[in-house]
Amino acid sequence: MRALTAPLHELLEFEEVRSLLKKPGKAAALTGCVESQKLHMVYGLSDGFKERLIVTFSDLRVKEIQEDYRFYDRNVTCYPAKDLIFYQADIHGNELTKERLKCLRRMAEGKPFTVVTTFSSLMSQQIPLSVWKENVISINGQTTVDESELSRKLVKLGYEKTYQVEAPGQFSIRGGIVDIFDLTEENPYRIELWGDEVESIRSFDILSQRSIEKLSSISIYPACEMTLSEEQLKKGMEKIEKEGKSFAQKLREDFHTEEAHRVETQIKELKEEVFEFKNLVNLDSYVHYFYEETVSFLELFDKDRTCVFIDEPARVKEHADAVELEFRESMMHRLEKGYILPGQTDLLYSLSEITAKLSNYRTVTLSALDLKTSLIKADRKADISAKSISSYNNSFEALLQDLKRYKKNGFRVLLLSGSRTRAARLARDLSENDLAAFYTENPDREIKPGEIMTFYGRVLKGFEYPLLKFAVISESDIFGAEKKKKKKKKQYEGRKINDFSELQIGDYVVHENHGLGIYKGIEKVEVDKVVKDYIKIEYRDGGNLYVLATGLDVIQKYASADARKPKLNKLGTQEWTKTKNKAKEAACEVARDLVELYAVRQQSEGYAFGKDTVWQREFEEMFPYEETEDQLAAIEATKADMESNKIMDRLICGDVGYGKTEIAIRAAFKAVQEGKQVVYLVPTTILAQQHYNTFVQRMKDFPVRVDLLSRFRSSSQQKKTVEDLKKGLVDIVIGTHRVLSSDVTFKDLGLLIVDEEQRFGVAHKEKIKKMKEQVDVLTLTATPIPRTLHMSLIGIRDMSVLEEAPGDRLPIQTYVLEYNEEMVREAIVRELSRNGQVYYVYNRVNNIADVSSRIQSLVPEANVAFAHGQMQERELEKIMYNFINGEIDVLVSTTIIETGLDISNVNTMIIHDSDNMGLSQLYQLRGRVGRSNRTAYAFLMYKRDKVLKEVAEKRLAAIKEFTELGSGFKIAMRDLEIRGAGNLLGVRQHGHMQAVGYDLYCKMLNEAVKSLKGISTKEDFNTTVDLDVDAFIPPTYIVNEVQKLDIYKRIAGLENQTECEDMKEELLDRFGETPLPVINLFRISMIRVKAHQLYITDVKGKNGELCFILKKDADIHAERIPELLKKREKLTFNYKQVQFVHRYQRCGVAEKDGQKLLSLAEELLKEMQEVLL
Repeated sequence: MRALTAPLHELLEFEEVRSLLKKPGKAAALTGCVESQKLHMVYGLSDGFKERLIVTFSDLRVKEIQEDYRFYDRNVTCYPAKDLIFYQADIHGNELTKERLKCLRRMAEGKPFTVVTTFSSLMSQQIPLSVWKENVISINGQTTVDESELSRKLVKLGYEKTYQVEAPGQFSIRGGIVDIFDLTEENPYRIELWGDEVESIRSFDILSQRSIEKLSSISIYPACEMTLSEEQLKKGMEKIEKEGKSFAQKLREDFHTEEAHRVETQIKELKEEVFEFKNLVNLDSYVHYFYEETVSFLELFDKDRTCVFIDEPARVKEHADAVELEFRESMMHRLEKGYILPGQTDLLYSLSEITAKLSNYRTVTLSALDLKTSLIKADRKADISAKSISSYNNSFEALLQDLKRYKKNGFRVLLLSGSRTRAARLARDLSENDLAAFYTENPDREIKPGEIMTFYGRVLKGFEYPLLKFAVISESDIFGAEKKKKKKKKQYEGRKINDFSELQIGDYVVHENHGLGIYKGIEKVEVDKVVKDYIKIEYRDGGNLYVLATGLDVIQKYASADARKPKLNKLGTQEWTKTKNKAKEAACEVARDLVELYAVRQQSEGYAFGKDTVWQREFEEMFPYEETEDQLAAIEATKADMESNKIMDRLICGDVGYGKTEIAIRAAFKAVQEGKQVVYLVPTTILAQQHYNTFVQRMKDFPVRVDLLSRFRSSSQQKKTVEDLKKGLVDIVIGTHRVLSSDVTFKDLGLLIVDEEQRFGVAHKEKIKKMKEQVDVLTLTATPIPRTLHMSLIGIRDMSVLEEAPGDRLPIQTYVLEYNEEMVREAIVRELSRNGQVYYVYNRVNNIADVSSRIQSLVPEANVAFAHGQMQERELEKIMYNFINGEIDVLVSTTIIETGLDISNVNTMIIHDSDNMGLSQLYQLRGRVGRSNRTAYAFLMYKRDKVLKEVAEKRLAAIKEFTELGSGFKIAMRDLEIRGAGNLLGVRQHGHMQAVGYDLYCKMLNEAVKSLKGISTKEDFNTTVDLDVDAFIPPTYIVNEVQKLDIYKRIAGLENQTECEDMKEELLDRFGETPLPVINLFRISMIRVKAHQLYITDVKGKNGELCFILKKDADIHAERIPELLKKREKLTFNYKQVQFVHRYQRCGVAEKDGQKLLSLAEELLKEMQEVLL
């Protein structure tokens, strides 16, 4: 881009440094560089080098540089540092590995590249790139592939074998189709084999499992950094064992028996993991036992083609020292305690080793000031005078003045804009204001003195070189920081949850007509030479029910509110019908309550608020952060509800810290302006205090009176507030359930805001319900309790979901591991070393003091305090207050912190016995850290050697899965499955839901609500089709039972011909050529749909007779039946049994008979539709 680099060549220092860099191993130090200008310099100096490495001092800065450098090089990659200390967790997110491997891949491909990384990632040791490259598997049309050989290779490369590929790093092999999800790719690959030859290679979409594009060849990169052959693995493990033995021996001689035992058990566990489970995840720290030589990341770069740039060397040195110190200390402690072997202690190169390696490379350091601490000895120092452009804060006039000044002084000015149209428009706007400016798309057009050019691109901040008379102004300087690009969003408009999760053998299922049984798998049953798949369900006293696999839609998985075993029904008795009717009545009752409540709200006119005032706009502009798009949408929807005549009832689900409070504040402000009063209801006193502070802070410039009602207020203060509320002097009252007491009355209540809804019990909710018959309600929650979630899914409430993280939040690194004091100590020390604070959650009040003194002894330098709900209010508040002010480093507390304390300085949380907590509780807790732009850590600990209960294991895995920010909503969905739905309205309903299962109950409820609302719902009936035809999915076609069930269920649920064609295409795509029995399945499904439209309950075809049984109250033109009978002489109609019968000739060959029967049924149905409907 000559437009950018040309002016640099006029700079003497620049030319000198460039000529210096032509010689190997030379170093230059540049000072006087500012923000984005550093990268401009980097770009200019790196001209002619194929490989560029930019080294900086923190992960956040890496992200910033990567964003900023995109302007100069689209393909800049970042290489995040591996966390050496917490390598032992059972599960850790693979986001990091993914980024690292993407970077290694880019380097292995041999194209020019730019890598941004921190100094600490140069310090850790890794295997040479050449070894990594040897393991890349390449496949093209000519390759022969041996499935078992490929499977072995992929496992060695760190891939995990599954039935169906769902996440990066997995692969599956089934009948000639190999799916592989390369960690470095966006989409997985599907390879179709013919024998062992490759027939086709495609990429496919993970959600729909459909193909995207055809590829001629692919390379599959390892999914881990350390790949080991069987041979290497064996040798390495022998070394580890040998060293372990001698180390344990030595410890025993020094009478450290506990430590010696620890070493031995650890090695035993490691062997088990590696040889039995083939789990190589934790071997990274043993790299020395497997590879003689390791290198630094720096050495993966070619000396002659690389230039290394170091950002702020003084900061880098400080960062490197800290990392080294932390690592050395940690390793010493661990060695003493027997957590590691001596050979694991030198995983890190020291600072001096790396600087020695750096001296062989061409290096440039860039810093703002000339600080004396230097990383490397520079051969040439130069001072570049550059300065940042100060921000114009949306003022176009100020920009014009500056540009005129620049023009007068003969500057060359480049204006950068984030989109081509905006760049062109900017040039036009300037020209209209008598400033000649032009837009170009040619990056090599040199700017002449006095010219102003606009161009497409973005840098974070503008800069100018006064000596060169060259200035670059970015759009963010003119209009403030640019908003991030948004992902496209799905709408949550409330939907029934389709199938909760796959059936497994032994699960309880509910059959709508026969009741509750146990699912026993799919069995093939042959009747009169015709084979079909049946689903076997076992009932009480040994009764078995076989359901045709095509009629799967009457079966649901049984999900109840708690995990008790339900009572099975007995076949052929009336008990199920009774249960069902009882539940139906109950559902009707609930529905009546609900509908009445909502009808009152729909019909009675609510107060319609006016449009936004000037004050409102002014108030909103004072919000110090950038609103996210979801937030804006939610605010819009809330205001629209308030301005309409109906009474608002909106649920806002947003992750912890996603700005729900701001939506509430704006709604409250809107209500107050019309003289209405607002109640903000929160579950805990501390939270009330916090929100009170926020409200007062935000409204201090406006005449709004905010009061607090909670135990922290003296009784005289409370009394005054209550009186003033009655008189209408208080505009907004924030409080705990004290606000619900009977003595609190309002003059004119206009809005009720319920925060953290999941914390209120049923009784409080009843009170709130009474309060809200005439009032607009806004409910805020991060993890909606399942029942409210379901209500909004059924469509009774409106719901806005905030899914998108605010600007610079980083996802929380979550580790799930066994309790181990060393880890606790290190997590705390690490957080304190960056001046942060730690939460330690321990949920037992009786010995919380002991726990906190234990932690105090682990980390003597920290200030540890504990808090729980049974303390005196004042005491608790004092502790909390000190913690918020940073006087306490570690707070050991019960789960009282889960409700919304906002302390941005707490970025590590350790949860003791995390397996005992509910999912949404864990999620809420975890959201209390990571409220700033530093990486936060959450450690979920469970007791050593304790076998986790299955539910607990599921929970911890789910939390782990949803590490990304903004998954509270998904968590609630998952919780519905793990925990069931609880009771929708009051305490009585519970039993009925228990009896019929959650799904069926919801279905009943939905029908009841509809009929009460006057939407006509005909009682639904099922159509069963039983024809003498081979219709099933052969085991050779789809092996996996779960997938097979899924496909059966989806075929059974097809509703029209287009869906049918889509599904056929998908099967062809996923499993290959569709066999005849499967095609018959599709035809039967379509026959069922048509018969259903004709009110036919049964279609039976066997022994030369095809008969259609109609519903007694079928809504058809019965008077036209004779007309239909005239058309077909073999068709008869039996009035008593309300059925058509058609005789047909069989030829004795089962397959031909089947096809003939299907065609006959299709033709007859078509004629019936024409005549009878």
